[in-house]
Amino acid sequence: MKKIKGLYPTVLFMLFLLFTGISASAQSPKNTFSLSKTEFLLNGKPFQIISGEMHPARIPRVYWRNRIQMARAMGCNTIAAYVFWNYHESKPGVFDFKTDNHDIGEFIKICQQEGMWVILRPGPYVCAEWDFGGIPSYLLKIPDIKIRCMDPHYMAAAERYMTHVATIAKPLLCTNGGPILMVQVENEYGSYGNDKTYMETVRKIWINNGINVPFYTADGPTAFMLEAGNVYGAVIGLDSGSSEADFDEAKKHNPNVPAFSSETYPGWLTHWGEKWAKPDTADLLKEVKFLLDTKRSFNLYVVHGGTNFGFTAGANAFTATQFQPDVTSYDYDAPINEQGRPTPKYFALRRLISKYVKYKIPEVPKPVETIAIPEIKMQTYSTVWANLPIPVKSAQPKPMEALDQSSGYILYKTKLIGHKSGKLTITEPHDYATVFLNGKYVGKVERDSGKWSINLPKSDVKDPVLEIFVEAMGHINFAQYMIDRKGITERVTLNGMTLMDWDIYKLPFDNQYISTLKPASITPDKNGAFFKGSFTLDKTSDTYIDLSKYKKGAIWVNGHNLGRYWDIGPQKRLYCPAPWLKKGKNEVLIFDLHQTEAASVSGENTLE
Repeated sequence: MKKIKGLYPTVLFMLFLLFTGISASAQSPKNTFSLSKTEFLLNGKPFQIISGEMHPARIPRVYWRNRIQMARAMGCNTIAAYVFWNYHESKPGVFDFKTDNHDIGEFIKICQQEGMWVILRPGPYVCAEWDFGGIPSYLLKIPDIKIRCMDPHYMAAAERYMTHVATIAKPLLCTNGGPILMVQVENEYGSYGNDKTYMETVRKIWINNGINVPFYTADGPTAFMLEAGNVYGAVIGLDSGSSEADFDEAKKHNPNVPAFSSETYPGWLTHWGEKWAKPDTADLLKEVKFLLDTKRSFNLYVVHGGTNFGFTAGANAFTATQFQPDVTSYDYDAPINEQGRPTPKYFALRRLISKYVKYKIPEVPKPVETIAIPEIKMQTYSTVWANLPIPVKSAQPKPMEALDQSSGYILYKTKLIGHKSGKLTITEPHDYATVFLNGKYVGKVERDSGKWSINLPKSDVKDPVLEIFVEAMGHINFAQYMIDRKGITERVTLNGMTLMDWDIYKLPFDNQYISTLKPASITPDKNGAFFKGSFTLDKTSDTYIDLSKYKKGAIWVNGHNLGRYWDIGPQKRLYCPAPWLKKGKNEVLIFDLHQTEAASVSGENTLE
């Protein structure tokens, strides 16, 4: 054989790798992560997890590495990450784990490249202030569906999803040379149900699909939650574990496994109409110091929150008529703010953690730049009424999910026969309805509080036309009222008479709908307008679009849905990341439920 210069040694090396079983792709060494009664063991030695949680779906993909580096520079050695089922399987059996922010495998690989371990939180339910807690809303098309239990429809869908996730997670387990140390079984189940067969079945599905690292559950540190939510032999996560009493409660439940603070809260969530949640930093530092002093592992929920782009924000409800939708920003008052910058809380935690850990904490990465954009003039462009699809005929209103719609808006239209004015009652409006009679705005009906009636004025029209335009503001993601269909869920009555014969218009406001809008004149009496504007940039940087001159709706920049806004606050500015902007001309599209006159917007440097 003719010897080619430089090739012969290479061939010998490849043969060496082949016969020794070493991969030429330089795989990381396999590791063991195991449990003693009181602590975690990495390759047989005690290991304290100092984790910071972040969610790849909420962070622009180009910033994943930066955010992971930021967590490491605060002193974390681990990243915890939720996987949102409905984000990756938006239609039954159609998976996306590769495009844009969906590539969870790449996110995990970046964690490893940056020297971080991973705690994987794949659901099937996650909560997370995310729409329906990550469960796909297409399941709500099944009339009698029951979730988070052994309901056969739910379990078949969950197993299909979990089996697919396992193919991505398995090669990335620490036992296979990856960074994943632990996998969570469900989430805070003790706050929802008590089906122990279900919890054990979820764990078995993971095991049967090759997930062979330790499992854990996460629940509040109370006896009934731990009893209902934990799987025997799994690590006990405490949400949160902030005192010896909390860890003693875990020990009472199972003294043979370690417990850790699976969610230590540097910040908190915010609903529309509230003030920004800003918990006291002194209390946080006291709690983290306790965990460090006692060598307890913990996960900061969240170290960086990110953004509920589009219509992904969830909602809370703790009574049958309550509804608390979450704001678009998931800043969470976290140590790393929504735009990726370190806060005073970040530096306080960094100083504290650095006193305890033996590994070197790297320097804080340079922050991503922001840009202020002067006044962006907007013009009236069109109305939803000029862009209606072909309606679906129905004897009575149907919710979105029955029509294969998961989010956005929906319109119900009928003629009034018999009663033509009086007390109109919508049962139930999920979540925010604007009512029109003969093309004129009558008023709004909000889901929260259960006051679902409005007075229809008298009309000279023989057969008055009633239109009810409903906005979905996020499926409930926590506790007992999670079966939460959108639109009008039951019926509409006028003075007690059930109204029949409806036209229903599906308006998901997805990319296809927005990209095909036709211009039209705006009628002042009939709210529901689109506004358009443009601006030019010499360079791109992050910015916040200020919508304080608008009332309620959603905004798109270059076709990207930044999310919802609402003048009741507290959020008046929506985060627009630099990757969604471009040099040269940029376009802004705003839909507003109430505004009929154009007003300017601007780009600001901060959320507030």
